[in-house]
Amino acid sequence: MKYFSLNNNSPKVSFEEAVALGLAPDRGLYFPESITRLPDSFFQNIENLSHEQIAFEAIKQFVGDEIPEAELKRIIAETLCFDFPCVAVEDHVYSLELFHGPTMAFKDVGARFMSRCLGYFNRNDDKKVTVLVATSGDTGGAVASGFLGVKGVEVIIMYPSGKVSEIQERQLTTLGQNIKALEVDGVFDDCQDMVKKAFMDDSLKHKNLTSANSINIARWLPQMFYIFFAYQQLKKHHKPIILSCPSGNFGNICAGIMAKRLGLPIAHFVASTNANDTVPRFLEKGNYDPKPSIATISNAMDVGNPSNFIRIQELYHHDLNEFEKDFSSYSYTDGETEAAMQDIYARTKYIAEPHGAIGYLGLKKEMEKQPNSVGVFLETAHPIKFLDTVEPLLNLKLPIPTQIESVLGKEKISVKIGTYEELKAFLTK
Repeated sequence: MKYFSLNNNSPKVSFEEAVALGLAPDRGLYFPESITRLPDSFFQNIENLSHEQIAFEAIKQFVGDEIPEAELKRIIAETLCFDFPCVAVEDHVYSLELFHGPTMAFKDVGARFMSRCLGYFNRNDDKKVTVLVATSGDTGGAVASGFLGVKGVEVIIMYPSGKVSEIQERQLTTLGQNIKALEVDGVFDDCQDMVKKAFMDDSLKHKNLTSANSINIARWLPQMFYIFFAYQQLKKHHKPIILSCPSGNFGNICAGIMAKRLGLPIAHFVASTNANDTVPRFLEKGNYDPKPSIATISNAMDVGNPSNFIRIQELYHHDLNEFEKDFSSYSYTDGETEAAMQDIYARTKYIAEPHGAIGYLGLKKEMEKQPNSVGVFLETAHPIKFLDTVEPLLNLKLPIPTQIESVLGKEKISVKIGTYEELKAFLTK
């Protein structure tokens, strides 16, 4: 499999090169040269397959022969070491819980897969790789956990000061070893812009920089796995499936659309956003007009210029009419999010955190248009990560899961920066 830059001004590369580079030299995101649909028999028999078997069939064409089959299966088994249940919330509405992994966020899947791919590629190499990653919330903790102790890899996580929850901050600032945290005076988009600038800086080439954001194909593509798992669980209803994804950088929903390109029968996608409504405005007005991000209680979605939207456009051949047939996007305020959390809990006793609640709202809106359907929203992180919002709003006390308890007593260690020059100085010291 070869990968090309969506800016179309860089050479095609292998899977290994795309993973190592993260971003193409022309600043474009990498995209697979071809997408081969899986056979109908795979979907007809999917309920009889294990998670590992499903994931292997979904990803193998994108890795090609660059990782031997036995090694790829080992990587997948280590990635998928937790459950992905679809939990009934109300009639024909399900929550796909993606928070049962080590850092209790959906990004555990992509981070674990990517770290193990890099570990395989570096197995006989003494050169150091620097993973430089921006986070608006859960990416940092998942990457820190996934890459902790990986041979030949140094991880530098950049996060906006005061704009991630305390537990999220603890998860990325307390591990030590090969994990370092930079606390940025700014918003997520500032962190992401610095990361992209560092990739293009010729004076940093000796640092062998790569990214573990969803711009990296090894972080992005494995997010298809649990979309397949959702279909596996909901197929029995024999109804069209609507999938609603709380969307920030749009990597998760983009992976879902890739799964559909592989033949997965998802009838409709909903990108549910907070006040950072670049994509809903695009669908309404037809022009893509990113704006600086706004801080909300669903902080992992506080992205004003979502990187992966260009991949979604590529998947729809830049045809807006084709795109709108099976894609909608709606935005919600903090007030609407809080009201949804309270309503869901009052009626069903299901505890949704802010991101999942936005996914639920978008799903319900689309199901009004398509009533003969079954819907699933992605619950992307455990409510404990947002206990300052969840507990007072729902008037309850959340038990602390083991995964979270292990980081609460540790000392936070971070370096404060405000400019690209300070980032560069940190990288070269």
